[in-house]
Parts: sequence; C-alpha cells; structure tokens
Amino acid sequence: MPIFIAVVFLSAFLLFQVQPVIARYILPWYGGSPAVWTTCLLFFQVGLLGGYAYAHGLVTFLREKRKWQVGIHLALIGIAFLLLPITPSDELKPDASGGSPLGGIVKLLTFTVGFPYLLLSASGPLLQHWFSEVFPGRSPYRLYAVSNLGSLLGLLTYPFFFEPLLKVPQQTMLWSMAFALYGLLAITAAAFFLRRTSSGTSLSSEAPDDIPTPRLDVGMWIAFSACGSMLLLSLTSQMCQDVAVVPFLWVIPLSLYLLTFIIAFDHDRWYHRAVAIPFAAAAMGMTIWLMNRQYASTEWPLVWQIVIYCSAIFFGCLICHGEVVRLKPHARQLTGFYLSISLGGAIGGLFVSLLAPHLFNGFWELHVAFVLLGLLTSIQLWRKFSHRRTHWLFLTGAAIWIAGLATMVLSLRHHMRDSQRQAIAVTRGFYGVLQVAMENPGSSDEYQSLYHGRISHGRQYLSDELRDLATTYYSLNSGVGAVFDLLPESDSGNLISRHVGVVGLGVGTIAHYAKAGDRFRFYEINPQVEMLARKHFTYLGDCQGEESVILGDARISLERELAAGDSQQFDALFVDAFSGDSIPIHLLTREAFALYFQHLKPGGVLAVHITNLHLDLADPVRNLAAEFGRSAFRVDHSPEVLDYHSYYSDWVLITRDPDFISALEASDFVSEWDREIPREILWTDDYSNLFEVAF
Repeated sequence: MPIFIAVVFLSAFLLFQVQPVIARYILPWYGGSPAVWTTCLLFFQVGLLGGYAYAHGLVTFLREKRKWQVGIHLALIGIAFLLLPITPSDELKPDASGGSPLGGIVKLLTFTVGFPYLLLSASGPLLQHWFSEVFPGRSPYRLYAVSNLGSLLGLLTYPFFFEPLLKVPQQTMLWSMAFALYGLLAITAAAFFLRRTSSGTSLSSEAPDDIPTPRLDVGMWIAFSACGSMLLLSLTSQMCQDVAVVPFLWVIPLSLYLLTFIIAFDHDRWYHRAVAIPFAAAAMGMTIWLMNRQYASTEWPLVWQIVIYCSAIFFGCLICHGEVVRLKPHARQLTGFYLSISLGGAIGGLFVSLLAPHLFNGFWELHVAFVLLGLLTSIQLWRKFSHRRTHWLFLTGAAIWIAGLATMVLSLRHHMRDSQRQAIAVTRGFYGVLQVAMENPGSSDEYQSLYHGRISHGRQYLSDELRDLATTYYSLNSGVGAVFDLLPESDSGNLISRHVGVVGLGVGTIAHYAKAGDRFRFYEINPQVEMLARKHFTYLGDCQGEESVILGDARISLERELAAGDSQQFDALFVDAFSGDSIPIHLLTREAFALYFQHLKPGGVLAVHITNLHLDLADPVRNLAAEFGRSAFRVDHSPEVLDYHSYYSDWVLITRDPDFISALEASDFVSEWDREIPREILWTDDYSNLFEVAF
C-alpha cells in the first residue's frame, strides 16, 4: 500500500504545483492580467479531463490485459522524459500585436507541460484502479483524499517555500527532476500491480461486470462539478481584478477548492448539509452584499474581502463535492466516476473562460454559478425529503428556502442593473470589462468616464469650457502636472519639443499636456481601451503634438525596441497601467525599472502612479529608485472639495537630474513620505510579496 500512496501523492503534488509555476513564469509575458490564470486553469482542467479519459480508456478496453495497461502507461512516461525540462523557450513569447493572447497561452502550455501533465492527471484514477484490484477489500476512494492532500500541499508550498527561495527557471527545472522521480515510482508500483494480480487476486472476481448507475446521478456528478469549477474561477477573478494578479491569490482559492475534495472523499461523516448549506448561504450573501457596494465611498479592509470571497468558494464547493460523493458509484465504475467529475470541471472552466466573455458584457458568470448552486441543491433536497412533502416542517423549510433563493436572484439582478445603469458603451475582452458611463446628464458639469471594473480610468467633461481640463489623477496639481510644469524643454532644431512615454492609455488624458512639436507615445495592452478612448473621448484627437499608441504589453514592446537598437530616450516616462484596482506587478520590479531607465534620457523623469485602495506601493518603488542610484519624491494630491474634477492621486517621481530635483524641492508639489525610512521591500521578476504592502 505505501507505494500506491507515494505515487498518487507525488503525482498530485506535481500536478498542482506546476500550475502556479508555469503561470508565474509566463504572467509577465501577457500583461499580468487575471485572465492569464483563468486561461491556465482552463487548460489544466481540460488536461485533467484528457488524463482521466485516457485512464478510463485503458481500464475499460484493457481491463483483463494488465500487462498492456502497464506497458502503454510506462512507455508514455518514457516519452515524457524526452520532453523535459518544461521551461518555456523565449521563442514562445507573444508578439506585441495587442490581440487576444488566449491562443498563444494554450499553445505555450501545450508545448511545455501538456504531455507530462496529461500523464500525471491519469495517474490518480489509474493507480486507484490498480489498487482496487490488488486490495479488493479496501476502498480506493480514500486514495482520492490522499491525492487531493498532495495537490493541496503542492499548491500551498509554492508561495510560502518554492517561490521565495527559487528563481522561476530553477522552479521549472526542479519540477522536471521531480517528474523523473515520479516515473521511477510509477514503474515500481506497476511491477507490484502485475506481480500481485498475476496470482489471481482481482476485484473482477468479486463484482458483476455491469452495475447500472441512474442517469440523473451521472448528470448531477457533472453538474455539481461544473458548478464548483465556476465558483472557483469566477470568485478568483473577482479577487484578482481588484487586488493583484499574484500566485497567493491563485493558490488560496484553489487550495480551498481541493480541501473540499479531501473533506468530502475521505469519509461520509465529514460532510453535513445542516452545516455546509447555512454557511454557504451566509458567505454567498456577504459576497453579493460586497459586490453591491462596488461604488461605495468607504472600502472594507482587504483581508476581510478576501476572507468573504474565500468563504464563498469553500462552502459553495463543499456542497458541490459533498453532494457528488453522496452519489458515488461502486468502485468498479471508479474511472468513469472520476471522468464525469473532470468533465464537469472542464465544462465549468470552458463556460467561465471562453463562453462567458462572448455571452455577457459583464462578469455575470459568478451570478450564474450562484443561481446554479441554488438550483442543484434544491434538486438534491427534493430528492432527499420529497417523501415528507406534506409535513409542516417540510413546507416551512421549503418556504424559507424559496424566499432565500428569490432574495439572492433579486440581489444579483440589482447588481447587474446597477453596475451598468449609466453605461453608454460596454465591452468585454481578455483583459476585463470596460464601460463608458454618462454622469450628471443634462447638467453644466456633465461628463463621461471610462471604468475598468469599478475603477475610473479617466473622465472628460462635455462642455466647451471644461472639455480641455486634465482631470482625475492627472490634474495640474498631481504628479503628472508637476512633471510637465518643471520638466525642462529641449530645443530640437528651431522647435521646442518633449518626448514622453506613457504605460497605460486610459482615456488619453495625459495627451492634454502635449504642445506643438511634442511626441507622446502610449503603450496599451488592451486594444479595446484605444477604441473607446478615440470614439468617446477627445484627448487624443485634440492632442497638439504627435501622438501614437503602441498595442501590446509595455515591457515586451520596450524590450523589443531596445533589442532593435531603438532606445526611445524619453524626457519623461509615466507608468500607470492599473487594471481595475489591480496592479501589474511585472511593471514594478527591478528588471522593469532597469528597462525604463534604458529608455530614459540621463536627466529624464520616471513617474509611477501608486494610488491604490488596498496596497501601499511607496516603499517598493522608493527602494527600486535607490537601487538604481536615483532620487524619489512623492506628490500626494488631495483636491479641495470645490476641485470636483480631480481625484486623490499619489505619484512617485524618480530622477537624478539636479535641475529637476532643485525645481521640485522648491515647488509646492512635494509631499512627505509616510515613513522616513522605507521598509526593506524590493520586488523582482522572481519574487514579490503582496502582503508586505497591504494596508
């Protein structure tokens, strides 16, 4: 038995650790979007389905030909050895076209981890089937709990152990070595299986060949599994959208998801409807309440928001997997049962990652998941208690249940309508939901705003006297205003000009500062942002200088320009590429800053926007400035009440130009730091810790 436990545990550990490893590796290549992780999860769910289908096929068609089962599986493991290591080649980096990267991510994952992942996926059900034949008197379902325990540890050790200690290329190499160890253990388990079954010990002699399973049960296996997958993906996206796309916020929800499998499959006594359903209802209610506060003037602490979202994942998925286990079949149908579970997971992933962006113009897949969970649970409760439907307790409980479902549906509908009540244009793509909202319609200060999620990325007034204002985070008194007020102009021929780079377009507000002869170069990863900025706002069209928009991830674009010998030599470079309230960490690392300074003139200014509801980014940015021998100054602008066109903004200006430093220190722009000496936080491409900067 120990060899089966070891192989199942290690295969599951590797199966789930490779997910944050490879996603972390490619995250900077695709703009740090939450959709990178959901796309990776979709790929892994489909890969899991493929592995389970392969295992089911081996067992079904070669049930009595055990040597063939073993030979085929070990031969494929040998082929997988030839594909190691799984480190992605730089040739697989995306181009900077600005198109949807979904196909590129799938291609990259297929060429790097696809085949080894498929075999690891098959290992769990296949080894459990072999176990059931070697030990016919023991339940193989407890090995599924062991498998999920290995998966859980594979996930949790990543952000707390492997990520802090190892560089990302080292992580992929170590994983490849561990896969080789898995292959050796699988060979040992296969030899033991053949030796024991050749003596005639087999479950097949103790169970009939055809044990019918109700079709409704099979449908519920798939439906509940799909619902759990939808809850996991949609709630994780909701968190990442408003915080940051980091492994920690991937790992914790997925770990809770796996924990529900462990609880449900280890023993029937661990899942109690009377406990799980009320807690799930409370967590989902708090989540919906939190979603309906999206434009509230006050914000809940980050930790509490994460706790609420994670509670909804845990208790919702506990119901899904607990109900699936209550319907589990005889061990003879084990691989088919697992195949159905993985099919449901893949269907849920396909719905969230592929169908929902085309069906919905908002993040409504979470709403669908909540309603689906309510309906599926209702079916199960009806199947359990329908024989008592005339009893007063049943009628009372049914009335309360229906009222609760109706309240949930109405609250979700209110959130959908309220989210887009003032929208005049809504678009959704790989990088999220964008909407242009008309606000204060019919008044003298009527304006349009661009929202990514719930965060405004710029506004423009419609009246002629206010249309040219630099608004929101870019007003004359902000860090942006300080740069253009104090930045010396250069004489190019007979023309005074400035060359300015901007990472993140928004509505193009910074183009307001352009004068004749200036060149403004915007880097924008989302082509839909440029479309909306040009169609509904006039900052780019009214630009007095030359403006251009370079589509694609800014780091990749800047790297390729530098490799082509085309250093931009910017007078100023603004980094302002937030998605929702989420930060693209790959733009705030030592490697990113090294790239920025290579594109700046020796006396140029790097301006970093650090305004955030949840995270204090001042210290990592200050430390990066010091790392490159430059001075950092904070421009923290809190507008007066009457200055209604401005938002609170927090910028860090970084330079080593003595003239600019002298002018800045003599101005009224500079604000004091919250801490005289910054904390020792230095982010790199290999490691960053979100909770070091959480409020």
